[in-house]
Amino acid sequence: MRRTLNLRIALSATLILGSLCAFATPKEKEPAPRFNATTTTGEKFTNSTIKGKVVLLEFWTTWCGFCADEAAFVDKIGHELADKGLVLLAIDVGESKKTVKKYLEQHPRNCKLVMMEDTNLAAMYQANVYPIYVVIDREGFIAGTQRGAGGEEALRRLIASAGLESESEADTDSD
Repeated sequence: MRRTLNLRIALSATLILGSLCAFATPKEKEPAPRFNATTTTGEKFTNSTIKGKVVLLEFWTTWCGFCADEAAFVDKIGHELADKGLVLLAIDVGESKKTVKKYLEQHPRNCKLVMMEDTNLAAMYQANVYPIYVVIDREGFIAGTQRGAGGEEALRRLIASAGLESESEADTDSD
């Protein structure tokens, strides 16, 4: 009985701490580090080319189950908000182009894909757990970071922290 109680307390504490870390945002506006990224189609992005847009960086891998679970709604949000100025860059971390290409044949993505060797972003954001989401606002500051899967509404709230609300986020606010 005591062991079960200790286990429940430990599990509760872990969940609370995990949620606090998952939704942590910088206290002061922190400028996004200087970066460069080239998509698999050859499109180039830097701090200066994203000025005036909201950027969602998604760090993912082919072996990450949470990444696979969230890919469909990440792509949906990216497509839905593209006309409002959102740029979604999905950065595969640490895998070969061959591995990613084979994976994408079975699990296609509808976004701008970047390989780790074609950017310096993975090192800058210490991408070592997946997925990681980073939102950069229109002025080039980090608006928020989420380490780990949080679901569609959590991702919409993260993007909204950069001043870009989606239809479903706006709908829930008016209720």
